Amino acid sequence: MKRWVWSLFILALLSALPLVVETQFYLHIFILTFLYASFANSWNLIGGYAGQLSLGHAAFFGIGAYACAIGSVKFGISPFIGLAIGVIIAVLVSAAIGYPCFRLRGPFYTLSTIAFAEVVRLLTLYWRDLTEGAVGILIPFKPGVANLIFSGKVPYYYIGLAMMALSTFLCYHVERSRFGYYLVAVREDEDAAEACGIRSARYKLYAAMISAAIAAVCGVFYVQYMLFIDPEGVFNLNVSIQAALMTIIGGAGTWLGPVVGAALLIPLGEFLRGWLGGAARGLHMAFYGIVLIVVVMVIPQGIVVTVKNLLKTKATRKVEEERR
Repeated sequence: MKRWVWSLFILALLSALPLVVETQFYLHIFILTFLYASFANSWNLIGGYAGQLSLGHAAFFGIGAYACAIGSVKFGISPFIGLAIGVIIAVLVSAAIGYPCFRLRGPFYTLSTIAFAEVVRLLTLYWRDLTEGAVGILIPFKPGVANLIFSGKVPYYYIGLAMMALSTFLCYHVERSRFGYYLVAVREDEDAAEACGIRSARYKLYAAMISAAIAAVCGVFYVQYMLFIDPEGVFNLNVSIQAALMTIIGGAGTWLGPVVGAALLIPLGEFLRGWLGGAARGLHMAFYGIVLIVVVMVIPQGIVVTVKNLLKTKATRKVEEERR
């Protein structure tokens, strides 16, 4: 009950924030934080709970983004239809990759996702008639709810907040469901899980498909917010690594970990990028690496798990002192 009260309080606080924060740069940082927290939540389902590293996760993000962009610019269809198409394609592709890989042991899924992300990047780079190649696709600025384009940042803020809240709630529900327990059992000891009757390949496949769907939704939000997309921006390996870093630093396999990781890395990275300008492009990724090294050395389980353990230790000591 106490957890829900705090969650609702923080959600209400974030909902009221645009009423007092008018600086567009700060709203932009919050929007990016919500976006990447949602994307990290999608990675957490397959990488955190199921223990399957998806280092080509940007492929599903990019599929959603390109499906929406191509649909609206090339064929004039609604972004909502583009969203549905992107999610369906991402889920089907995830199933096609996961079905053979999850029946094998080893790093096959990780390698397959990396390879697929690179294939899709090259496809969008050279299929110029459809994707405009390296030039990218520019979304026409036509504000309106039907076009999912707005003249200010506040609507994007609330959409991003809702997206983060829903994806976080999904992770919370998964963590406490039978499905989540099966995933954790498979992650910890796949042989023991199968001996208990858990069909590991099936549940890993379910996790991968749900994860891909959320990633595709995040890609659609990204392109509708940025109004531009190019292969390097969405299929880059750094996009996948960012999702993994946020989850690992915050706490992989916990419902709050990706949100904490995104809330730490995105603002610091954006401020660092704004401070340095174009003088040191890509330095924010080096900063992420330094943070990861520090976390792995000091708190290897992530921020959320470490804080939980500290609170439990403190509560235990308090109970022992009262008994004395």
